[in-house]
Amino acid sequence: MTTTTRKTKTTKAITTTTRISRPRRRGAGDPSADCDACPRLVAYRRDNAAAQPAWWNAPVFCVGPLNARLLVVGLAPGLRGANRTGVPFTGDASGDWLFEALAAFAFTRSGAPSAADLHDAAITNAVRCAPPKNRPTGAETAACRPHLVARIGSMRSLRAIVALGRVAHETVLTAFGVRRAANPFAHGARHVLIDPHRQRRLDLFDSYHCSRYNVQTGRLSRVAFHSVFAAVRARLDGAEAADE
Repeated sequence: MTTTTRKTKTTKAITTTTRISRPRRRGAGDPSADCDACPRLVAYRRDNAAAQPAWWNAPVFCVGPLNARLLVVGLAPGLRGANRTGVPFTGDASGDWLFEALAAFAFTRSGAPSAADLHDAAITNAVRCAPPKNRPTGAETAACRPHLVARIGSMRSLRAIVALGRVAHETVLTAFGVRRAANPFAHGARHVLIDPHRQRRLDLFDSYHCSRYNVQTGRLSRVAFHSVFAAVRARLDGAEAADE
C-alpha cells in the first residue's frame, strides 16, 4: 500500500507589516470610531461589518509618535488592508513597500519594517474610512480634512510631509490654504509650506502612491520610491544640523 502526501499551498492571511496591536485609543485629530460624517462610507462600513465582523470596519486612526518630524499621508484605508487590521498601510502590498522604505531610511527603531517599530514618523490617510472601489469623493475628502488639520497642528516637531498620490497632495495643500495650481503634483516634487498656526516651515514631498497597480504597471519603481524618502532624510538631517 502506498501513502501519498499531498502538499498544500499556504497563503499568509496578514503580511509581515501587521505585527502590531490595534490602537484602542483615539489620538489627536482622530475621528470617533462611529463617525457618521459621510453617509456613503458609513453604509459601506456597515455592509463590511456584516460580512466580516472580525475586521476593524471603522475609521482608521493615525499611527506613530506625536513628536515625529515626518508625517506620511496616504489616500484611504484599503478594504482588505487597514480596514481589516485597523492600522494604516498594514495588511496589503502597499504597506510592505511603505514600511520597507521607512525602515531603509531609519524611520523605524530597529530597522524592522513594522508599524510597531516606527520612529520619528507617523502615518495617516486623507480619508479615514475605506471607500467603495478605493475612490473617495471630493465631499468625503473635504469632510475628513479637519482630522488631518488637527493631526498636523498637534505634531509640534513636524518638519516634513510625504503625500502618497494626488489626492493626498491636494488635501495637504488645502489644509494649508495653498493654491493647488501653484504647487502641482509630481513624483519627486518638493513644496515649501508655511504653517499659519505655528509659523513654521514644512516641506511637502510628493510620491506616486505605492499601490499594487502603480507598482505592477511600472509607474512606480522601488528606486524612485526610495528616492523620495532619501530626500526627506536629507532634509531632516540638514534641519537637525542647522538647529545645533
